[in-house]
Amino acid sequence: MKTVNLTSASALLPRIKAYSELLKFRLSALVTFSAAFGFILGDRGVSFGWPSFVGLILGGFFISGASGAANQIMERDLDALMERTQLRPLPLQVISLQEAYWFTLTIAGSGLALLWIFTNPLTTFLAVLSMVLYVFAYTPLKKIGPIAVFVGAIPGAMPPLLGWTAATGAITYEAMIIFGIQFIWQFPHFWAIAWVSDEDYKRAGFKLLPSGGGQDLNTAIQIMIYTLFLLPLGLLPSYFGLVGLNSGIVATVCGVLFLAQTFSLMRDCSRKSALKIMFGSFIYLPVVQIAYLLDKLP
Repeated sequence: MKTVNLTSASALLPRIKAYSELLKFRLSALVTFSAAFGFILGDRGVSFGWPSFVGLILGGFFISGASGAANQIMERDLDALMERTQLRPLPLQVISLQEAYWFTLTIAGSGLALLWIFTNPLTTFLAVLSMVLYVFAYTPLKKIGPIAVFVGAIPGAMPPLLGWTAATGAITYEAMIIFGIQFIWQFPHFWAIAWVSDEDYKRAGFKLLPSGGGQDLNTAIQIMIYTLFLLPLGLLPSYFGLVGLNSGIVATVCGVLFLAQTFSLMRDCSRKSALKIMFGSFIYLPVVQIAYLLDKLP
């Protein structure tokens, strides 16, 4: 009778967890959900395109994971300075730098191959563009200034666009609408995180907050303005007949609740209010996207 080597198993689990953290599993799963949303919304065929859908899910997850891993490779010394990131696998040296390089290249190559085989060249190209912008533009710009947030919002808004192009093979005005919603959403989302993590980011030299980087009324107003833009944007899918009116109402209600949180930040400029906006941003996007899917018109 075979016996299980408990020592080997217990030694393997931390490495599996470390690789999961290297590819930012939860973030990559959220990115994949947005890509699936774009695909389902764009698919208008007689039968659902399962091969393309599965290829998009797996390929998108790998591309997102590779981008997150490359980001951690580039910022490994900075991650060691911040409380929120100092327990990542590279600062702790749970995974060697060489292992991280090979892992990143492997999953990036696998992701691009899956997209090329099961979707189309346009989707593959957009995935490459997203990865390049995130790793080689957004990541170094974080130490330059808040322009990084604008640049980072482009790959951050790519997932629903990738899903749409995987389903349709084209960038249409509908695709740009769902891209635009997620693009504008990035600003209050990023800035709320930057406000909450301001002390940590200063240790690493990151400059992400607008208006000179202050936790002040000017920054709070900018967060409010971008959140306000989500109200008309959220109605566009209904206006152009992509979805029904019910989801437009849901998007408006969610937008108003999201916007209300920014007034608290404008009033007291506190970390607590910024934290509420951060959590509000995590709730807003998936709820609105699910509402659109449930209200999709044939």
